[in-house]
Amino acid sequence: MRNLFLCFFLFVPGLCAAQSPRVLIVTAHPDDETMFPVTIFKVTRELKGSADLALITDASGGYNGLVASSFYGLNLIDSATGRKHLPLIRKKEIMASGEIMGIGNFFFFDQLDDYYNRDEKPYLAGKNWDIKYIENRLDQILRNGNYDFIFCLIPHEGQHAHHKTASISAIRAVQRFKGAKKPIVLGGQSQNKGSAFQFSGLSGYPETDILASAPVFEFDRSFSFGEDKKHSYMIVADWVKAAHKSQSGDMNQAMHRGDLETFWYFAINGEAGLSKTKDFFEQINNSGFSKK
Repeated sequence: MRNLFLCFFLFVPGLCAAQSPRVLIVTAHPDDETMFPVTIFKVTRELKGSADLALITDASGGYNGLVASSFYGLNLIDSATGRKHLPLIRKKEIMASGEIMGIGNFFFFDQLDDYYNRDEKPYLAGKNWDIKYIENRLDQILRNGNYDFIFCLIPHEGQHAHHKTASISAIRAVQRFKGAKKPIVLGGQSQNKGSAFQFSGLSGYPETDILASAPVFEFDRSFSFGEDKKHSYMIVADWVKAAHKSQSGDMNQAMHRGDLETFWYFAINGEAGLSKTKDFFEQINNSGFSKK
């Protein structure tokens, strides 16, 4: 399974227009994309751009589907059952999530979703994952994708080792990229208004340093509009979360939470990419049912 590469392509006229943004998401697990699904939805559905998703693990971990056990008829809190059935179940779930967000291509890397820990070093060193395979696949995807932006999770100290490894791998792939149009890589997460979270970089990994002069870019998915102000883009995030039924415990806690989708600008992008990124988030914030 490790070397299995699957690509599912959905063609929609107009997605490849030169003026439309092209985004690649690089994450470790199905449901990681719930950190910024509305931004992706707006890229594909409102800006008529495109988005692809590279998933690093085989998704065989994550045994918190107590209610989902009834839905699937399997004991999804049992590790042996999960190891056998979750890879296929969670691939179907991420594709259902992707249908909502408008994902075009799915790239499955099938690295072992072994266990929760915060030590990224064995993964980056190639002890737990085939890091050379990951690097080669990311390099190929970037060469062929003509992406404007790469989204990954913020690799902060408290993150799962899988998350940090996926994000660092994405950043390093951008560093290695030799094409004419170098994509801009951003670290994202959802958070509530008034959050005190700060991030300047992960210790020991200078490639994760944030450009001090860059703002934190954001989209307020809780902004109300329409009849009786009962509408918001939070519903899109909830649709995406609901697709991940096997993770019924985590998704139950996450439902209708996280007001903002926030993005940090890595220093490796340089000052030159700031203008393009600001323009991109102006489009995100002013498209669809905007505040104006």
